[in-house]
Amino acid sequence: MKHLIYSMAIVGLLSGCDLKSNRIENTKELNREIKASQIKRVTNTQLIYSADEWGKKISQIAEKSLKAELEKNAEAGTALCGDLSKIPVIAALEKEYGVKVQLLGSADLKSKELAPKEREVLDAYLYSARAKAAAGDNLQQLNDTLLVYNAPVSPESIVCKKCMTGQDTSFGVWRLLFSKKEIIRKLDAKQLKN
Repeated sequence: MKHLIYSMAIVGLLSGCDLKSNRIENTKELNREIKASQIKRVTNTQLIYSADEWGKKISQIAEKSLKAELEKNAEAGTALCGDLSKIPVIAALEKEYGVKVQLLGSADLKSKELAPKEREVLDAYLYSARAKAAAGDNLQQLNDTLLVYNAPVSPESIVCKKCMTGQDTSFGVWRLLFSKKEIIRKLDAKQLKN
């Protein structure tokens, strides 16, 4: 009798469990979202290091893709200089890293869209370009939520020659605007422990 009751209970439990339908499938998107929503302790040093590494990588890829577009079709490529998100590679980078990619020139020195600190940095890059001095990459914290990464474009580059026409000095700077929130979401918790 006990065996019959146990058997009935097991059959009842198994019939109540629908093992095949309504199953959550683990997709790449779900895994990415789970990793992004994990609680992480990120120090300011880790945050700045990540933004610096990503900035180097993104600015190099953005420059390569814009060069390729300019070499393929100079007229259409020049139109892309103002709106880089129309280049598929750059649009994918913006989506993947949660970053805004722009190419700035001397005309942007008076832009109200830029923070005063950014205009000062841009002015310093212009001064270096006029003096034909080498300038390096720069990472600035704009406020509590934003970081900006700047990387100068070589004056001999096709990017400067085609996108920055009408300037007295061949000058261009990549501007990558990072949100701290997006950086933290994209960081892998396992990598942070190291």
